[in-house]
Amino acid sequence: MEDFDLIVVGGGPAGAAAALYAQRRGLSCLLLDKARFPRDKICGDALSGKSVAVLHELGLYERVSQLPGAAIRRIIFGSPDQTQIDIDLTTHQLHSGLTGQTLPMEGFVIRREHFDRFLFDEARQAADRCVEGMAVRDLIREDGRACGVRGSGPDGEEVEFRGRLVLGCDGFSSTVARRAGLYAHDDRHSMVALRCYYENVAGLTDQIELHFVDEVKPGYFWIFPVEEGYANVGIGMDHRDIKKRGVDLKKALQAAIDSQAFRDRFADARLTGKVVGWNLPVGSKRRRMYGEGLLLLGDAAGLIDPFTGEGIGNALYSARFAVETAVEAKEADDFSADFLKRYEERLWAGLGDELKTSTRLHELSRWDWLMNWVIRKGARSPELRDLICGMMANAVPREQMTSPLFYLKLMFK
Repeated sequence: MEDFDLIVVGGGPAGAAAALYAQRRGLSCLLLDKARFPRDKICGDALSGKSVAVLHELGLYERVSQLPGAAIRRIIFGSPDQTQIDIDLTTHQLHSGLTGQTLPMEGFVIRREHFDRFLFDEARQAADRCVEGMAVRDLIREDGRACGVRGSGPDGEEVEFRGRLVLGCDGFSSTVARRAGLYAHDDRHSMVALRCYYENVAGLTDQIELHFVDEVKPGYFWIFPVEEGYANVGIGMDHRDIKKRGVDLKKALQAAIDSQAFRDRFADARLTGKVVGWNLPVGSKRRRMYGEGLLLLGDAAGLIDPFTGEGIGNALYSARFAVETAVEAKEADDFSADFLKRYEERLWAGLGDELKTSTRLHELSRWDWLMNWVIRKGARSPELRDLICGMMANAVPREQMTSPLFYLKLMFK
């Protein structure tokens, strides 16, 4: 039976990027996914500057920029009192702490059906073997260490594969995490989101919009342009708040669309397809993401940004860190949990401060008066808008926005 350096379970952004980085580092790789591509993935579809940095490093940026979608150069934040702050991303360059690159500050919104298919096709070529339609059901273990996977193949046949390291890139309800005893759903660190697509929403240009509106408090309502004439529209809210308040998310989404602030923009709009929902395991909690012979990446590791809900960039980052750790583990011939722990330490050294800051920002967004005040200040102050953009570009420490001193200074602007 063929033995691989890496068995990558899941061919989304984390898994596909892991296969691409593995090829670069000389690791043999088996890529598995239960779906057949192209397939839809419920998401806001946004690719942040963080994602763009990884795409540049992998040499994929130019081709991704040609996929159907929208280039993003502005972010609009809307307050509960309907004030808006418009952040021009082009005023700064992105300083990537991961890749060391300085790049134009920009992003994209590309339907996951298109983006994931492109990335998976690239990964398919990079991997030593790729199997679509493979539903992994269990881990194979020897002496307590994961050394392979078993499940149902494309034709329903029982299949086993062996490898030195298993990467769980299989999403929120990860089979790898469950079989390793690392999965534990926690309402306090989980969000639920709804997404749908509309045609002919007015006012779409090169901006993504996050609105903290009464209809979805304490969550947010988003409008993201996708390909010409279409928008990704949705809402996100903490799981605990939904349960506590008994919120019907579909009704809340429709209420936001029908509200005075947005009804004119949706007057001629048409819903295309269904309203669909999904769970988001947010990075407000440090979850264990390593075990004997295995690592968890992306959503399986709970790396979604608690404030913006963005997860693709962190998933791509986790792939880079995981492959770096895999190279070291192979050189040391040590795939024990004690050795693989460095992956989690490396990941949190790179993303931990950002996730902690986003958690604090998410909690601050519960205070309507504070959101109204800050966004009103930003709407009047070019200096404050530039500061926020600088934080997004990593040119200014993002944790400033959670400091009491920051808000004290705002009082005198």
